[in-house]
Amino acid sequence: MFYVKEKLSDSAEINIEIHDENVFCRCPKCGCEVPVDLAEILSDGVSDLFGTAVCCAECSKEARNGQ
Repeated sequence: MFYVKEKLSDSAEINIEIHDENVFCRCPKCGCEVPVDLAEILSDGVSDLFGTAVCCAECSKEARNGQ
């Protein structure tokens, strides 16, 4: 199981299990929230979490159309 951990204060922290329905990022072009399938993103064996961004459907469509 993978999880994220964030210290909220000296006496409290939160641990959240990462699974296929709770991973999101912000589109680097418009800033909207985008659901992310980590298995798909990392399946090429080259991508990494730090250097990877996922565009929303609309911005991806614009990029494919060369706009």
